[in-house]
Amino acid sequence: MRLVFLGAGEVTVRTASFLIKRGNEVVIVESNRDRIDELSQVLDCSFLHGDGSHPAILREVNPEQADVLFCLTNDDRVNLIASLVGRSLGFKRVIVRILDAEFETICRELGLEDIIIPSRTISRYLTDLVIGQDVPELSSVIKDEARFFYFVAQKDDEGTLAGLHLPKDAGAVCYYRDKQFFLAREDTKIRKGDEIVILTHSKNLPALQKRWAPKLANSKGGPGSP
Repeated sequence: MRLVFLGAGEVTVRTASFLIKRGNEVVIVESNRDRIDELSQVLDCSFLHGDGSHPAILREVNPEQADVLFCLTNDDRVNLIASLVGRSLGFKRVIVRILDAEFETICRELGLEDIIIPSRTISRYLTDLVIGQDVPELSSVIKDEARFFYFVAQKDDEGTLAGLHLPKDAGAVCYYRDKQFFLAREDTKIRKGDEIVILTHSKNLPALQKRWAPKLANSKGGPGSP
């Protein structure tokens, strides 16, 4: 695969190192020339000097030939802008890191699906350790063609979960209302703003994305789903 990273921080370096060892092609976009000179001595990959949130810079990495764009700078605003620019330029998949969890809802409404919130992941893990929980890694539970899909309910989604008429091999497993977790049932009443989590077969993802992601983005005047 051909993978593009924005930002040359520790997460980028470690992830890129693993991926390079597995035979993947990696490109790192970094605005600090000294950092590029430093990393070029230890990483066998390509580097591009510039602001990764600028369309002209991202075009230089040939988005149509790239598989994933990782937006991993230490600036949430840069990551958000870069992820939207990258999506519009045709990257197949965009993964964005946000340090401030308050931006999550905005990301979802803009149709960004792959979101990393380090503080939340670490705090949950540490909490589970303290209380003695042995929680399996998600990747060990979601196997084969199982996938999660997430959307924020709008006005015309209001009603029961059963009324959503989800595809075969898809079902709502939980939802969040006012940041509180609830298990989902068919008779659960959906309100605008509820965050719905669906477990589904991967074949249903295009239909789910077509139904919800473009609508969420367009409701805010933003771009549609990739």
